[in-house]
Amino acid sequence: MKKTLPFAIIVILISICFIRPAMAQQKSLFDGKTLKGWHVDVPDMDKNPNTPNPFVVRNGMLVSLGDPRGHLITDAIYQNYRLEVEYRFAGKPGNCGVLVHASTPRALYGMFPKSLEVQMQHQDAGDFWCIEEDITVPDMEVRRGPKANWGVNGNKLRRIKNLTDDSEKPLGEWNTMVIECLNKTVKVWVNGVLVNEGYDCTTDKGQIALQAEGSEVEFKKLMLKPIKKLSK
Repeated sequence: MKKTLPFAIIVILISICFIRPAMAQQKSLFDGKTLKGWHVDVPDMDKNPNTPNPFVVRNGMLVSLGDPRGHLITDAIYQNYRLEVEYRFAGKPGNCGVLVHASTPRALYGMFPKSLEVQMQHQDAGDFWCIEEDITVPDMEVRRGPKANWGVNGNKLRRIKNLTDDSEKPLGEWNTMVIECLNKTVKVWVNGVLVNEGYDCTTDKGQIALQAEGSEVEFKKLMLKPIKKLSK
């Protein structure tokens, strides 16, 4: 007698065939052990080869020690993606950021790569900082200041305030930041709250960078997934 698989098992097998390709699209930018896939750009290292690397792997986490100042930059260029980041300030609250659409290194102040920064600074998570790139948001003058002073370098008004400053968790707890970049639109959520959305960005692709900007920050998740549409 010819045996056939139960209908329920067939359904499960078919589902797996569809789910696996979707799962395969996701990837972690951090393997939990090394900084493979990234490179460090720290100006102080040019002057002194004994300068310590401010980016280390510790207890399965990627850690930005804060100093010396600089950036950890992906080797690859990314476009149209969702980036999920889990982070916390390990000690005192301070400053850090995730840079998207990064390109020319040290384009600003001999330190910051040309990019759009998504701010992680304590109580300001989700601000945009324009670093030789620009973006537009609703209520632009309210959130950025007088139009005559807008700019992407020097002392121009480069900061675009987020929509709410009460979405972060207490110090020591893990925060989840989600950044979606699709074409020339960038959306940001902090702990499930939409905190910023911009459009008409001056670029739509680039590398991803993490900052060493004076404060120790631990990262335990850096998950990237290609997208074809933005989340609501």
